[in-house]
Amino acid sequence: MSKKAKKEVLSKEEIYKAVKYHFYEEPVAAFTVKELSKDKSLKGLGSVHDIAEAVDTLVSRGYISKCSPDKYRMNPDKLNLHPAEVTGMTQYCYYVRAEGMDDDLVVAMENGMNALVGDKVSIVFLKHKRRGRDQGAIIKILERKETRFVGVVERSDRYAFIATDSKKMPFDIFVPLRDLQDAEDGEKVLVEITSWDQGNRTPNGRVVQRFGAAGDNNAEMHAILAEYGLPYHFEEAIEAAAEQIPEDITQSEIKKRRDFTKVTTFTIDPADAKDFDDALSIRRIRDGVWEIGVHIADVTHYVTEGSLLDKEAVDRATSVYLVDRVVPMLPERLSNGLCSLRPNEKKLCFSAVFEMDDECNILSEWFGRTVILSDRRFTYEEAQEVIETGKGDFAEEIGTLNRLAVKMRAARFKNGSIAFERDEPKFKLDENGKPLGVYFKVMKESNHLIEEFMLLANRHVAHFIGSRKKGRAKAPTFVYRIHDKPNEEKYQDFRTFASKFGYTIKEASSERGIARELNRFLGKIKGKKEENLFSILALRSMAKAIYSTDNIGHYGLAFDYYTHFTSPIRRYPDMMVHRLLQHYLDGGKSVDKEYYEDLCKHSSEREIRAAEAERASIKYKMVEFMSDKIDQEFDGFISGITEWGLFVELAETKIEGMVSVRDMADDTYNFDAENYRLVGVRSRRVIMLGDAVKIRVLRADLKRKQLDYELVAHKDYHTGKEVRFLTGSELLESKKRSPRKDRQEKKEGGKGRGTKKRR
Repeated sequence: MSKKAKKEVLSKEEIYKAVKYHFYEEPVAAFTVKELSKDKSLKGLGSVHDIAEAVDTLVSRGYISKCSPDKYRMNPDKLNLHPAEVTGMTQYCYYVRAEGMDDDLVVAMENGMNALVGDKVSIVFLKHKRRGRDQGAIIKILERKETRFVGVVERSDRYAFIATDSKKMPFDIFVPLRDLQDAEDGEKVLVEITSWDQGNRTPNGRVVQRFGAAGDNNAEMHAILAEYGLPYHFEEAIEAAAEQIPEDITQSEIKKRRDFTKVTTFTIDPADAKDFDDALSIRRIRDGVWEIGVHIADVTHYVTEGSLLDKEAVDRATSVYLVDRVVPMLPERLSNGLCSLRPNEKKLCFSAVFEMDDECNILSEWFGRTVILSDRRFTYEEAQEVIETGKGDFAEEIGTLNRLAVKMRAARFKNGSIAFERDEPKFKLDENGKPLGVYFKVMKESNHLIEEFMLLANRHVAHFIGSRKKGRAKAPTFVYRIHDKPNEEKYQDFRTFASKFGYTIKEASSERGIARELNRFLGKIKGKKEENLFSILALRSMAKAIYSTDNIGHYGLAFDYYTHFTSPIRRYPDMMVHRLLQHYLDGGKSVDKEYYEDLCKHSSEREIRAAEAERASIKYKMVEFMSDKIDQEFDGFISGITEWGLFVELAETKIEGMVSVRDMADDTYNFDAENYRLVGVRSRRVIMLGDAVKIRVLRADLKRKQLDYELVAHKDYHTGKEVRFLTGSELLESKKRSPRKDRQEKKEGGKGRGTKKRR
């Protein structure tokens, strides 16, 4: 036997298993036979011929397949795949959340299969970590969240690219001229992805809709609706179906209903409202007792279940309120005509009628179909004047309703209803939709009056059905508006952060106790500079209200039962509630829960989309309003902090923009997420959420709906000390100056810019 140990000879089966294991260890990599034979883990196991035989066997058994003329990779169906969703992406990687996992995986860009945020995917876990995080690779895209994107045409003689607006699509889309639909350079369009080759960052697409020139108001608003998958007009068949509905109310229909036409009734709405879907009636029953009717347009009388109009209403689920227009759920013939409770016209309603004493005790209640005749249409401003002066049409009736509403509101907050109020900017627009100024909606007693009686009706309708239990039997299927309790971790973070500002929010053992503590705190900061800041953070700690057939109550309102009954012209869930309420009033049995739960989920999703579209339209107008204010300075406060920069809300207009960390040239800043702050590496300067600042407007990018600010001065919230920042342009000028010139100026008594110390 030689001094050297004999080399171990492996069988073909052992070589096959080793090669197979190697592919499993590198599930997304591709190898040639030569590369495999030279790999550290396989080198010396056998000859190139032996490795090639193992590869051929793996191919024949379906474990691997050719992905190029001489390369092989694992077949996806042989991998241990996990369903997941793409939650985010950067220039270099994806973040993916696998089902059942609390933390995101990191997926390298080359292993991303051209996925986009929101896509449902199949992933495989990789053995190596990246910056302490688990790594994965996307193997299949199961479902694209979005395949259509809004963008601007960049056209050449032979082809075009669509520069997309959405941050969710960071790549331009290639469109051949034949698929451009004759769109011109600079035109706003909707483009659909038709193919996307793996490894190619540029997808192919075709234009499916043209909106007009970028920057045109109508084009931009229609593009926003398209971006969120929302319609902006009705098809001819829908309009025709609405026109065919008879306008006359027959005597036989009136006889089926409770008649309120001789009871004092009126509407109170915004000055620019065109659809009046709720009215109040009031009459004195006896001393200290009032009959108050909350009358809601009976939309379901005109829109029958399963009809063409009903299917359209289901699909839309809600009206959409953009900054300059309303996109209604129902055609104008219904929303502004047949169903609108216009004065001096008999109208069909679904009503909640209450007998109530002067202390707001409900003595009796009644729900059912009615016919009304509104005596007067008030704007909020007109009703407010009547409240303040005690004079004008129906002054006694409005005064009584307001007195009751004030008591109901006080009782509601005492019981734990949370008083969230936040100023939202509105725009004064010219005839072309250009913003001329910013103002804020002021909530006064007339607004609160309507709010309290709508809440009353919604609450009691939900309780009427939800409390109908017989023995152990469950309440019948119904549609509720539910709001879960706050996320405990977020709420504790909120308490901790408030303490940094000197505020104490006491620990509370019950949900109502938490609500009362929040109300106490919000009342304490009312009118102070930090009010908006803490209102934002408190809202972020809250769950989102949704529709559901499973009632858990409404935490924010402190109601055990709550639904949406009062706006069927603009919300489909209210139409469902009307139908279900009448069904149960008629003695009907409980309906299919699963069917209505699906409708609830769809309505909740549509509501979120509509709110996002509304915010996008507001953001666009904010950027447009600021576009002629470049280089101007404004006071504001820090409304948000991320590792990328500071969000600053302007003090006067509430218009928010971003100060990028990369534009803060005076120091390098680290993000302290736990304490909502940035900390300077060299200066140790602390910039915190809520701090007052002065900014200069750098850029207004209408395409991206993005405002960029530059930090000019920062005032520490706790110390009140203000620090002036050298702007990027000042630093650039400083660097241009020669050290010799600076020394000469200093010698002569001058203050050279190059020697100026940054504070």
